[in-house]
Amino acid sequence: MTEAILLVGGKGTRLRPLTVYTPKPMVRAAGVPFLTHQLARARAAGVEHIVLATSYLAEVFEPYFGDGSALGLHIEYVTEDEPLGTGGAIRNVADRLGSGPDDPVLVFNGDILTGLDIRALVDTHETTGADVSLHLTRVADPRAYGLVPTDGTGRVLAFLEKPQTPEEIVTDQINAGAYVFRRSVIDTIPADRPVSVERETFPGLLAAGAHLQGMVDSTYWLDLGTPAAFVRGSADLVLGRAPSPAVPGRCGDRLVLPTARVAPDAKVTGGTVVGEGAFVAEGARISGSTILPGAVIEPDAVVTDSLIGARARVGERSVLTGTVIGDGAVVGADNELREGVRVWCDARIPAGALRFSSDQ
Repeated sequence: MTEAILLVGGKGTRLRPLTVYTPKPMVRAAGVPFLTHQLARARAAGVEHIVLATSYLAEVFEPYFGDGSALGLHIEYVTEDEPLGTGGAIRNVADRLGSGPDDPVLVFNGDILTGLDIRALVDTHETTGADVSLHLTRVADPRAYGLVPTDGTGRVLAFLEKPQTPEEIVTDQINAGAYVFRRSVIDTIPADRPVSVERETFPGLLAAGAHLQGMVDSTYWLDLGTPAAFVRGSADLVLGRAPSPAVPGRCGDRLVLPTARVAPDAKVTGGTVVGEGAFVAEGARISGSTILPGAVIEPDAVVTDSLIGARARVGERSVLTGTVIGDGAVVGADNELREGVRVWCDARIPAGALRFSSDQ
């Protein structure tokens, strides 16, 4: 297998304000754009040619990755004029593929952090003679996902939308967002209109008698669709819980990138990343967080499980837990922001303006 398609066209609305100026796959995780981790893992599995299916802020990708040669890849870019959905995006890039009709083509969603054994998925596809093979993972609570029951040989039996009652939860296996397509199957997807592989392509293939094979791989898997998940994924990459050959440094309790500065008595732990040109001042305590390039954490601030945008500033003694601060925003001194707070890009919060407790 030498070819893959990466679906990177989504708007990332659940991640805003992180995605106001940056497409979701280009938001930094463990010091590099998240997409870098996916590209590096694909290359390590033997992929040589990757087509990026872009749409939202499409102009950002190529200036960063170029032709892919720095990663040992040949990367091409195809931009959708109108969003086409997962299936439509796959079909839209088909003419860039060089594979023969029966060759396998790997397809990744651009927002899944996983330890999937890519070669094992391809081997499963080839040994079973499947038309499409799907990475499945098991989750404790599958209600938020589409269920994919299989028979004893792993052959897919059905695609069930998000279950609403206990009786509908017939399996804990869910679609994990990585597939291997027989090249000829891609050509059967309707062209030039939105198509969902989950709701249209896969159920249609199943109804037509096609062979869809599931492979359960329950190693590390995380959907990075929310800010909390993105911050956790970045920390897990730094801590070594999630595998990636693209982490720019040794795995450990923190990752401080070149040109970043951390005061000697500041405490930076829990898989925190301090980006290029960022500054963590004396007495600050940062845990499990992402500090993007150029951000400033002032003295005695406490930042936990949060993401601080590029060139943003967190004032003295402010306490942030589970929050997202957009690019260029300023949180003044002595503020207290708790779980779920999102401060938009370039916003200004005056000193002592927001609290969840008294000021004593």
